[in-house]
Amino acid sequence: MTTRRALVRLSAASGAALLMGPRAASAQFRVEISGVGATQLPIAVLRLRDEERAPQPISAIVRADLERSGLFRMAEGEQPALDETARPAFADWRGKGIDALAAGSIARLADGRFDVRYRLWDVVKGSELAAQAVAVPKEDLRLAAHRIADEIYQKLTGDRGVFSTRIAYVSKTAGRHTLWVADADGEGAQVAVAGPEPIISPAWSPDGKSLAYVSFEARKAMVYVQDLASGRRRVLAGYKGSNSAPAWSPDGSRLVVTLTRDGVSQLYSLGRNGENLQRLTSSGAIDTEACFAPDGRTLYFVSDRGGSPQIYRMPAAGGAAERVTFSGGYNISPAISPDGRHMAYVTRLGGNSFRLALMDLGSGTLRTLTDTNDDESPCFSPNGRLLIYASRAGGRDVLMTTTLDGAIKARLNAPQADVREPVWGPYGR
Repeated sequence: MTTRRALVRLSAASGAALLMGPRAASAQFRVEISGVGATQLPIAVLRLRDEERAPQPISAIVRADLERSGLFRMAEGEQPALDETARPAFADWRGKGIDALAAGSIARLADGRFDVRYRLWDVVKGSELAAQAVAVPKEDLRLAAHRIADEIYQKLTGDRGVFSTRIAYVSKTAGRHTLWVADADGEGAQVAVAGPEPIISPAWSPDGKSLAYVSFEARKAMVYVQDLASGRRRVLAGYKGSNSAPAWSPDGSRLVVTLTRDGVSQLYSLGRNGENLQRLTSSGAIDTEACFAPDGRTLYFVSDRGGSPQIYRMPAAGGAAERVTFSGGYNISPAISPDGRHMAYVTRLGGNSFRLALMDLGSGTLRTLTDTNDDESPCFSPNGRLLIYASRAGGRDVLMTTTLDGAIKARLNAPQADVREPVWGPYGR
């Protein structure tokens, strides 16, 4: 992957105007799920009554979301026709080994909107768990399906679902670089910014309203912040030398960036409007790829101050740094889980094999999550239960998700573009 390695991301070249503004996308993803979780709850998500008359396959979207989480096993075979008004024959469903059942209906209203209804039952207890009825325009049907999946996930696991959140990622095809924003399953993608020069290092603001990223349009690497609703953007860091690797503080008030304005790459902090620039590191080595701990008090970053790229941490306001990774001679791209317990990163195993690893920050226990050779850019889902990352398959760059035990993986296949540098957006859509 041409933009993968953290310590060479500052070397791309330069210049031409970008074409901006949110636009409908032609990219559509096909999701391939592999692996089997140790414990999966058996559930039947039935086709909605009159779903064939709707422009979106609501029940199929819900099933794919739940499968991708790794926590559910979908019922197979012919299913009876039920809707949200039914009284299921719970004994029959228990006989099929099903623990939970979802059914509903969809109808087009006179004003063109769609009335989507569903009900969730606990088959084992024979009781209702949830019910929902929403009226949405055609363009929001996928979002309605994702929100149904979120509610089912939360009712059955106790954790908040992430299916209605968004991701951002970068594609390159036919010499054109594009920053996309899409649903968490990769569908419904829209262009945030595009042009002939590299776009790298996207980062979501904590409120989900803006993206920071690096563009080479001005014949050098500069950090931009773009409002997603309006498409308006501004230069956050355009100092002499290179400006790269933006990372938002958890409260959204500041960002940390990598600058070469005083020579070698170092970490600097500045306000969300570019004010109050402060240098955080003075190592004389390459310091880059900062990310905040969830409490905002600690920064994790990559440095070669010890002779090879490793991950360090230090107070967010600057100060003494301590090394975190000791296994292997090349560890980059740290990402900290929302609960602060885990760090995902990319490690080099053997000659040129770059794989996704997970560290328990309390115990230091390590787990390699992948068996591929070109993994990059891990990022946690907002609930901390999944990771999204980029990899390589069939000679192409692809997006992947994995559970934290590495057991369930999903590949998001874009038909016409190599895709990389995914970042998972926050809650709040």
